[in-house]
Amino acid sequence: MQVKNEAMLITYADSLGNNLKDLKTVLEGPLKDVVGGVHILPFFPSSGDRGFAPMDYTKVDEAFGGWEDVRALAEDYYLMFDFMVNHISAQSPYFKDFLAKKDASEWRDLFIRYKNFWPNGEPTEEQVDLIYKRKPRAPYRMAEFADGTSEKVWCTFDEQQVDLDVTTPTTKKFIKDNLEFLSKQGASIIRLDAFAYANKRIGTNCFFVEPDIWETLKECTDVLEAHNVTVLPEIHEHYTIQLKIAEHDYYVYDFALPMLVLHTLFSGHVDRLVHWMEICPRKQFTTLDTHDGIGVVDVKDLMTDEECEATREALYAQGANVKKKYSSAEYNNLDIYQINCTYYSALGNNDQAYILARVLQCFAPGIPQIYYVGLLAGENDIELLERTKEGRNINRHYYSLEEINETVKRPVVQQLFNLLKFRNTSKAFDGEFAVKALGENEIEITWKNAEAGVSARLVADTKAHTFAITETVNGESKAVTL
Repeated sequence: MQVKNEAMLITYADSLGNNLKDLKTVLEGPLKDVVGGVHILPFFPSSGDRGFAPMDYTKVDEAFGGWEDVRALAEDYYLMFDFMVNHISAQSPYFKDFLAKKDASEWRDLFIRYKNFWPNGEPTEEQVDLIYKRKPRAPYRMAEFADGTSEKVWCTFDEQQVDLDVTTPTTKKFIKDNLEFLSKQGASIIRLDAFAYANKRIGTNCFFVEPDIWETLKECTDVLEAHNVTVLPEIHEHYTIQLKIAEHDYYVYDFALPMLVLHTLFSGHVDRLVHWMEICPRKQFTTLDTHDGIGVVDVKDLMTDEECEATREALYAQGANVKKKYSSAEYNNLDIYQINCTYYSALGNNDQAYILARVLQCFAPGIPQIYYVGLLAGENDIELLERTKEGRNINRHYYSLEEINETVKRPVVQQLFNLLKFRNTSKAFDGEFAVKALGENEIEITWKNAEAGVSARLVADTKAHTFAITETVNGESKAVTL
């Protein structure tokens, strides 16, 4: 199925019910017509990071179901799968074979061995300092071989996520074979997770290394396009990188929008949001929330450092059940890139502010993606957070089918569903976009589809958190009520 200009749900396979069959039940029942697409977060057998340490892309984790369940969803929704182009699980058959056979393993070239990569087998202190890394030291883990020897292999993230050497024929074939397999299982989009970390070169920061990164992206794209599957590179960084990728006609993420919308609703000032909407890519997926939380780094230079800090402080002051320690080492998270919080709780569990945030997202350029907790206007899950001491779990509540049936009755959830149904069906959003400030605290966004004779207009007061939506069809205007 081709990508549709309809809202996409982001969910784990076991977050809305227990498995993929339950997910289908929810989509056909309480969520009927609310979304047109589904991003099923990694559903492969995995050894860590809630699926992001995949062991085998040819299998569905048995706890979630099987490929038949995935393909059943693909009959009615455009689907997005993840492919971790940067790494594979330390428990995968590939790494295990390497540990067992070392140089005799057919998978030995799948990994980046320090002894082969660095002159003298080790980076200098200056080279380590250059690397854009997620650890306070050189990015590696020890490979302990069956023969009793050991050596360092590149490991950017968790020790369960061993980096791949995307330059070798072995890895290129591994990538091609897995992308082709996933393309035949109902994927409309493959998201290349941790994409910017995939290419490493001595003397660089080993993050979005050009021109290498473009070669890797093209290799993946060539495989997927042959199967009519779209590629989406996933990168959290400065907004100019998204603009650069968009110039090459790829889909990108709008990860700047979450903080910009919070800034707008906390301060009332629309100027930063208007400016971004004027210059942002049009071929993109918009987010307010993801499984990782609320992104921060993506908004640098779109807001001043003072505005970013003020927005963070306002979130902690006005948000519900959110504390700075939830994004700290105490909760196993020192990630500078995200704030651990649901978007609903970030806005103080305030229904009016929350709906306006989603209205702004739905009227922004791009296809809206809604994380499952956000779709149900979910509050911070303090119980799960305290039980696991994992900061990100504050935003990873497990909903039972019974809880979903009760939650969807809430007025704020029904309003959001009505908004998404309007966004999915109005032909205005296939037209031309325009945005302007009507005052310091007022924004106007219009979509005009001249060919279809349909337009939609939003006027919002970002200080009072009020808004009005009007749809005009063949010259007749009517208010859109949620």
